[in-house]
Amino acid sequence: MTNTSDTVKLRIGTRGSPLAMAQAHEVRDKLAKAHPELAAEGAIAITVITTTGDKILDRALSEIGGKGLFTKEIDDALMGGEIDLAVHSMKDVPTVLPDGMILPTILPREDVRDAFISLKYKSFAEMPAGSVIGSASLRRQAMILNKYPDLKVVTFRGNVQTRLRKLEEGQVDATLLAMAGLNRLNRPEVATAAIAEDDMLPAVAQGAIGITIRETDNQTHNWLSALNCPASAIRVTAERAALRALDGSCRTPIAALAEYLPDGRMRLRVSIVRPDGSERLDTERMIDDPDLANAAAAGTDAGNELKERGGSDFISA
Repeated sequence: MTNTSDTVKLRIGTRGSPLAMAQAHEVRDKLAKAHPELAAEGAIAITVITTTGDKILDRALSEIGGKGLFTKEIDDALMGGEIDLAVHSMKDVPTVLPDGMILPTILPREDVRDAFISLKYKSFAEMPAGSVIGSASLRRQAMILNKYPDLKVVTFRGNVQTRLRKLEEGQVDATLLAMAGLNRLNRPEVATAAIAEDDMLPAVAQGAIGITIRETDNQTHNWLSALNCPASAIRVTAERAALRALDGSCRTPIAALAEYLPDGRMRLRVSIVRPDGSERLDTERMIDDPDLANAAAAGTDAGNELKERGGSDFISA
């Protein structure tokens, strides 16, 4: 029998949820297609790493330390040499990476919209006052309350399958998931309706998969270069720059979306909402010649504007 440790050329680290595994398999398959030396059986190994965010499911992320809880253990494995690259949903990745780590690759972005899912209703507008919506996202909760203050929102943790089971059990009247996740799980039919971006601005980098590596790992960097989507990377850069300027955390509902226009320009929209939905602030920037530097500058400018307008009582650390 062949010793797999002798044949493995690349080790991918990921969370173990069905969606995370689907994303890791997508990266593995793209690498194998791009590089013949990685196409042989056993050349790429996938390592499942359980994060703190996966272990604690009975409390909101804002209560246990924020989104870095979905990346810390994977980051440690990467910097410790246990894996060669890590595959992440970009909306889970903190805006400041650990020393010695880089983010060279963003895959082509999926559908950025949120999905409305209910066995009773077709939209928020159909839901009577007092209806209960389950969501783990403060952004989704706050945006719902801002537009539909008569509805009730409750914290709803767990992976896609867990949330759908809770919905079927009648724990809530509706829930929200990302269309990108449903598409990657080949379950788009689960969505009762996709919510237009104008009705609910997405999370920063929603629908984007990012890959982190050690800064000194030139071989892995070279392999990954074939997978990077420059257009998606520029969009994500603009949104994450706004988030970083806002010092965004899981305790501040923040939304952002950068989109290319038909004339080649980019439109960046950024919003912050009070957790109880009582106030929402919006801004936007037009980027005439979108590249990574211009996108970062526009995002930073937009974030700084909202931070100044909102004040310290709006932006909670």
